[in-house]
Amino acid sequence: MNAGEIARLANHRRADVITMVQRAGNGHTGGALSSLDILSVLYYGVLNLRPSEPNWPNRDRFLLSKGHSVEGYLALLADCGFFPVEELRTFSQAGSRLIGHPNNKVPGVEICTGALGHGLSVGVGMALGAKRGRDAFRTYVLMGDGELAEGSIWEAAMAGAHYMLDNLVAIIDRNGLQISGSTESVIALEDLSAKWRAFGWDVTEADGHDTSALLAYFHGLQTKGRPHCLIAHTVKSKGLPFAEGDPAWHHKAPNADQLHAGYTALNVEGVAWA
Repeated sequence: MNAGEIARLANHRRADVITMVQRAGNGHTGGALSSLDILSVLYYGVLNLRPSEPNWPNRDRFLLSKGHSVEGYLALLADCGFFPVEELRTFSQAGSRLIGHPNNKVPGVEICTGALGHGLSVGVGMALGAKRGRDAFRTYVLMGDGELAEGSIWEAAMAGAHYMLDNLVAIIDRNGLQISGSTESVIALEDLSAKWRAFGWDVTEADGHDTSALLAYFHGLQTKGRPHCLIAHTVKSKGLPFAEGDPAWHHKAPNADQLHAGYTALNVEGVAWA
């Protein structure tokens, strides 16, 4: 699938997200929308998976460490065939397995995440296991930039470099905002690239909404002996002009008028499953 088609599908998944959140009356809209181009490139163009066989041993592993931004992840798993798209209607409803964080009762979800800072440590373990077992799969971990204030992230960063896990890819959704405001005012991260390089990682920065650049990055990974870190610069609530860059939309549901304004901005007519 080419970059243009992936970008188009990413906007359709954004429409899924705002529909899910509006129906549920709650959800982490901002981070789900900022990360959707990254997730769409991975699921439509990079990851080696078998939706009909979710536990296929040779599958690539993907971990959503920023587990609160689950809505886009679920929309992609449904569209890729891991479970019926109609199940998205049940998001955040009583008795549903589609809850507000990744739940490994859902096919395609490797681990339950939600408490921030855990994903990279688990990813290090998976990548190290693959190295020792001579398995060919890669492990990809998507983190939020606010999550980097967790000390466990940096313990995992040290371990990943120590074990030379070149089969591990850490991706940072660098939208600059967290629930309390800007990352730089809460706990400053910059120079973020220099920090990861100092820990021994191969670091690249890219536009996290440029599907062509993202595809080129993931398909061009070649550095041996070092884990990879992609700092993907994004916009919180990408695709909703009335919400972009507004920290209030970290956890907020659109009303009916905003939902339809979102469809218009995303150039979609709505979602069939709703």
